[in-house]
Amino acid sequence: MQKSTPLMTPVLIVGCVIILISFAIRASFGVFQIPIADEFGWARSEFSMAIALQNLAWGIGQPIFGAIAEKIGDRKAIIIGAFTYAAGLVLSSAAVTPTAHQFYEILIGFGIAGTGFGVILAVVGRASSDENRSMSLAIATAAGSGGQVIGAPMAEWLLTSLPWQSVFLIFAAMILAMLFALPFMRAPTRPATKAELEESMSAILKKAFSDPSYTLIFLGFFSCGYQLSFVTAHFPAFVTEICGPIAAGGVLHDLGITTTSRLGAVAISLIGLANISGTLIAGWLGNRYSKKYLLAAIYTGRTLVAAAFIMVPMTPGTVLLFSVSMGALWLATVPLTSGLIAHIYGLRYMGTLYGIVFFSHQLGSFLGVWLGGKMYDIYGSYTAVWWVGVGVGAFSAIVHLPVKERRLVPA
Repeated sequence: MQKSTPLMTPVLIVGCVIILISFAIRASFGVFQIPIADEFGWARSEFSMAIALQNLAWGIGQPIFGAIAEKIGDRKAIIIGAFTYAAGLVLSSAAVTPTAHQFYEILIGFGIAGTGFGVILAVVGRASSDENRSMSLAIATAAGSGGQVIGAPMAEWLLTSLPWQSVFLIFAAMILAMLFALPFMRAPTRPATKAELEESMSAILKKAFSDPSYTLIFLGFFSCGYQLSFVTAHFPAFVTEICGPIAAGGVLHDLGITTTSRLGAVAISLIGLANISGTLIAGWLGNRYSKKYLLAAIYTGRTLVAAAFIMVPMTPGTVLLFSVSMGALWLATVPLTSGLIAHIYGLRYMGTLYGIVFFSHQLGSFLGVWLGGKMYDIYGSYTAVWWVGVGVGAFSAIVHLPVKERRLVPA
């Protein structure tokens, strides 16, 4: 009788550490929007373009790093990604023009690709047993939410005593420090020969690209990127300007929320906290029910939550309620989408196939972040951008329904 593989393996634990640190820093950039724009007198769209380019570079880099990991090894790909990430942060700390800042954010985007979901989820998926795979992917994804819980408040706290440039340097050091955990990431996989790698990848890519279900998954992931990145980049500033002064006392004061700036950081953190349970539940459900229907339900839920939030009067209470509600659905799509790809197309090239789908996610991220800043500069409001997010969320809910959840490649 074959011994069952444990759920918590060294590969999963190290993967969680890497994703947590990478996403803690990535989730904090919205906190820097007002300090950087105020210091240099930049328009809101200038900083938004930098974060939008970061997200686009992340999307472009994801299939590249997925292929690198499958060709030369996961750990080497992560090392390249970490050094790229740190270099982008160090150079960004010295940027004094919008163009320079935007260029260096491209490096950060490629760094996130090398230390984020595309590489980590692929190695975790390959190292997990069939019965544990969906839950393992959910745990690794939830680690990204854990990073979001600590990232924005940590940046807000550091900014109370340090200039934003110094905070960027601290973040660069954190990225490099996580590499000390890499020796423990040893996935039990057999290296493929060059001929096997090239032949198999071309065959799998051809099969995926000719499959309408892969196209639908690609299109459906767009709204996830739009909604998440718009909220991450603009929600702290949105909350600061819309909610107005917060009176001391009451529940908010008990939570340590005494300013709208702090409320914005806490809102991002609360989204991440709620998503830890939401993602784990999604992973548990993904082992038992149809992943495409679960994805359609999640996108429908996001659509309803966003529409309700923009229609009700804006108060600190509704901000916190929105954060919890949206947080429960935040990254729940990631283990289901990656698990769906692994189920249909196999595990061998999951990193590359998921990376290509993730590019759609990052196209949505680029549009959400850039459009948020652009529309704010034109109209002085984020309302129109919110409603676009509602529309694309409904679109994603619909396009997942025709996906055929059948295995095309052996697991």
